[in-house]
Amino acid sequence: MDANALEIKDLRKSYGDFTLDGLSLTLPRGCIMGLVGENGAGKSTTIKLILGMIKKDGGSVRIFGEDPMTDMEALKEDIGVVPDEIGFPDFATAEIIGRIMKNVYRNWEQSVYEDFLKKMDIPKDRKFKEYSRGMRMKLGIAAALSHRPKLLLLDEATNGLDPVVRDEVVELFSEFTRQEDHAVLISSHIVSDLEKICDYIAFLHKGKLLLCEEKDRLLEQYGMLHCTGEQLAGLMPEAVIGKRESAYGAEALVKRNMLPAGWETSPVSLEELFVFMVKGSA
Repeated sequence: MDANALEIKDLRKSYGDFTLDGLSLTLPRGCIMGLVGENGAGKSTTIKLILGMIKKDGGSVRIFGEDPMTDMEALKEDIGVVPDEIGFPDFATAEIIGRIMKNVYRNWEQSVYEDFLKKMDIPKDRKFKEYSRGMRMKLGIAAALSHRPKLLLLDEATNGLDPVVRDEVVELFSEFTRQEDHAVLISSHIVSDLEKICDYIAFLHKGKLLLCEEKDRLLEQYGMLHCTGEQLAGLMPEAVIGKRESAYGAEALVKRNMLPAGWETSPVSLEELFVFMVKGSA
């Protein structure tokens, strides 16, 4: 059994004025990876390339060791997908969608689907076109989890949900990966959601991967330094990832192990880390 749920190597795609530029990342089984990036960073393009929905210009994708471009029919049972825009028919109710999905997936479990509908308070008899964005997203998640997938691909799946529902949904994803052969790739610009549940974080900016690392290691490796402009100027340039200076002093994202002995830093959040890295790469 392949140890990794997903392996991407040197993945490239260009169209219009956008280029996904040599993306490489690995998602082990039993883990959740957050793909963070602003709108237009390449998150949706990456997920479409993984699924073989668009043709890559170069590089490779492996899902459980298999190439989705040649084996997607066999792989589809193992993959649950929640796209940014849920594409169920407008006229369909949740009950009808369950019947449709039963014909799409051999492993469809109607009882599991109905349990999710209850748990997430999704009405069975309302037409899809009458759903709010948040309700559509919840229905998409329920459908994605009801055919025993091993890999979940989620594109902005928490977008449009109120904080209470978002917390419930995030917990569902966390429960999903308690089975060792399961994994989740979730893209989002709501960094706080990812901070709660992710084992790995990948920062994508304008089609380039700024970093991909274990979350806990990232938070250990980087810190926020508050100092004078003069002190900041005295540091090795490679120690400073990004900075903000004002008349009152300086604030900088730094690599802890490159600071002089005795210098103190405060913990950095993933959101601060992403913002400073994006500014530093501009």
